[in-house]
Amino acid sequence: MKVVVTGGLGFIGSHTVVELQTQGFEVVVIDNLSNSSVSVLDGIEKITGIKPAFEQIDLREKEAVQNFFKKHADCIGLIHFAASKAVGESVQNPLLYYENNISALVYVLQELTALPLANFIFSSSCTVYGQAEIMPITEDAPIQKAMSPYGNTKQIGEEIIQDTAKVTDLKAVLLRYFNPIGSHESTEIGELPLGIPQNLVPFITQTAMGLREKLSVFGNDYPTPDGTAVRDYIHVVDLAKAHVIALQRLIHNQNTEKVEIFNLGTGTGSSVLEVIQAFEKVSNQKLNYQIVGRREGDVISAYANTDKANKVLGWTAHLSLEVALASAWKWEQKIRQ
Repeated sequence: MKVVVTGGLGFIGSHTVVELQTQGFEVVVIDNLSNSSVSVLDGIEKITGIKPAFEQIDLREKEAVQNFFKKHADCIGLIHFAASKAVGESVQNPLLYYENNISALVYVLQELTALPLANFIFSSSCTVYGQAEIMPITEDAPIQKAMSPYGNTKQIGEEIIQDTAKVTDLKAVLLRYFNPIGSHESTEIGELPLGIPQNLVPFITQTAMGLREKLSVFGNDYPTPDGTAVRDYIHVVDLAKAHVIALQRLIHNQNTEKVEIFNLGTGTGSSVLEVIQAFEKVSNQKLNYQIVGRREGDVISAYANTDKANKVLGWTAHLSLEVALASAWKWEQKIRQ
């Protein structure tokens, strides 16, 4: 039961490796360490008792991808996390995002579809919906023009997978997730951005630790209850469990279509100010934040309708915003000791 996890030392990838190993899968991790650390392997081992096999590969190097799959042709599935993922950075450096997120996907699919079993889980995103017109967002919501190059790479990625499945034996689940936060309850793994955080919660925790002078809140003039942008924040452990359930669905041929799509979120939208207030409550820390101008590429509001994932996939998010923020704070305190 060998499973390949690309980007497996990243935030969501590492938590998914833990859940896979807990369920008895043999995991082989690919990561180029561009936004992660090899020390994450030790955290995974401390939680599960098993250190997964690891290969440092840049998936943009086609020959390296080919050589990897020659060695691991017996894998029964692949979960693809490896991608650059910051909206703001993608606006500033679009070609990096198109090269990294599209080329890597194509090279992986070329090799996977040549294997006896081509079960594929794709790390997609709610950014494919652009600014959805109706909340909460269902999987049937129209795909709007992407608000950022990052979002566009996820739209293109989904199209590549759909087109590939039509002419090969590829079976795929596209998981469109909302905003992952938190860390494993053991505090052995968590979100560890290199450099300045691109996401809200690690910026909050770093500000609370005094590593950042202040937190910038991008815009307070949105048409939302308190004027700040609204997102659906999901605990990373809940998210990781969904990937294992989706993979098992494909392995056991329970899928009803060659390519299935599921939203992964909590179904509840929280504004930036609500997240700040919730963090202050669970941490007993007062955050230094200031309102600044809107950030290019950000949508006003995005939160999920999770009915399909709940009923068809048999998955539900269980962990609250407060639990996720408390775990993120606990993790931040541990790594700064």
